[in-house]
Amino acid sequence: MTGVNSFSVSGYGPERARWTRLFARDSLARRLDWPMLLSALALSLIGSALVYSATRNRTELNQGDPYYFLVRHLLNTGIGFALMVGTVWLGHRALRNVVPVLYGISVLGVLLVLTPLGATINGSRNWIALGGGFSLQPSEFVKVTITLGMAMLLAARVDAGDSMYPDHRTVLQALGLAAVPIVIVLLMPDLGTALVLVTIVLGVLLASGASNRWIFGLLAAGVAGCIAIWQLNILDEYQINRFAAFANPDLDPAGVGYNTNQARIAIGSGGLTGAGLFKGSQTTGQFVPEQQTDFIFTVAGEELGFVGAGLIIVLLGIIMWRACTIARETPELYGTIVAAGIVAWFAFQCFENIGMTLGIMPVTGLPLPFVSYGGSAMFAVWVAVGLLQSIKVQRPMSA
Repeated sequence: MTGVNSFSVSGYGPERARWTRLFARDSLARRLDWPMLLSALALSLIGSALVYSATRNRTELNQGDPYYFLVRHLLNTGIGFALMVGTVWLGHRALRNVVPVLYGISVLGVLLVLTPLGATINGSRNWIALGGGFSLQPSEFVKVTITLGMAMLLAARVDAGDSMYPDHRTVLQALGLAAVPIVIVLLMPDLGTALVLVTIVLGVLLASGASNRWIFGLLAAGVAGCIAIWQLNILDEYQINRFAAFANPDLDPAGVGYNTNQARIAIGSGGLTGAGLFKGSQTTGQFVPEQQTDFIFTVAGEELGFVGAGLIIVLLGIIMWRACTIARETPELYGTIVAAGIVAWFAFQCFENIGMTLGIMPVTGLPLPFVSYGGSAMFAVWVAVGLLQSIKVQRPMSA
C-alpha cells in the first residue's frame, strides 16, 4: 500500500490511477468479451477490403468513384460500432422496459415497405428509399425486436420466480408476437429473412425451456407450410427459379443457374492461398452478380483462397462460440434467451450465405454478417453484439 500511495502523489499518478480503474477486475473493459469484439471488428475490416475489390471496377454501381462502396462500408461499420457502444451503455435490462415500443416501431417499418414508400430490389420489396443513394431495410431490425420481445414474454414469470418454465399460454403469446412481422416479411416477399426469423423463434423456444411439443409442432407446421406454399404456387417466379437452380446446378447456366455457377467457379479457382487480393479474374471481370452483398464470400474464396475463406469462418465461429458461452453462463433466463436467439440468427444466416455460394443451399439473398455491404444489416448485427456484451458485463461477478 505504501508503494501505491507514494506513486499516486507523483506527477503521473492520476494517469496511472485512471488506467488502473479502467482495467480493474470489475471494470467494464475487463468484463467485455474481447474475443467476440475483436473478431467482429476483424470481419468488418476484411469485409471492407473484399467490398472494395468487388466494386472498384463496377462503374455502373460506384458512380465512377472506385472508393464509393469502401467509404460507405467503413461508415456503416463505424455507425454499427457506435450503436453497439450505445446498446452496452443502455444495457439489455433497460431495453427490456421499452421492448413494446421497439417492437411496434419495427413492425411499422416493415408495413411501410408495402406502401408506396417501399422500393423493390432483385424482386423483393424489402426497402424504404431515403434519398441520396441511401435506403433502409426494416426487416433487419425485426431480427433484434423479435428476439427481445419473445425473451421478455418467455422469461417474465421465470425470472420473477413464479415458475420454472414458461407455460403454454405464454408460449402462444410469444409465437403470436413473432407471427405478425414474419407474415408481413413473407408478403414482401422475402423468404430468406423469414427463414432467419423462424430460426430465431426455434432457438428462443429451445433456450426458454418450453415444452418440446411446441418445437416438434412448429417443425411439423413448417414442413406442412412449405408443401402448401409449393402446391398453391404462392412463390414468385424468381424464387421458384432459385430452387430449381439449387436442385439442378446444371440447369440453364447462362440464365437461372448463372449466379451459383459463377460463384462456384470463383471459389474453386482460389485454391489454397488464392489469386491475391484485387487480383481475382472472376471478380475483376465482374462475372459474379451482387458480389459486394450476397456473394461477398466468393471474393474471399477467389482472392484469399481456402486459407482466407477459412479465416472468415473461424472468426464467425468465435463470435458464435462466445455467444453460446454467454448464454450458458448468465444467471437470468432473459439474458439466456436473447443470447440464444442471436446465436440461432447468426448461425443460420452464415450457413445459408456461405452455403449458397458453395451450391449446398438455395440462393435466398441473405448477407454475410459483418462482411457483406449493407447498412441496415451491419447496424443490426452490431446491435446484437452490443446485447451480447451487455449480458456479459451486467452479469454478477460471482456468476
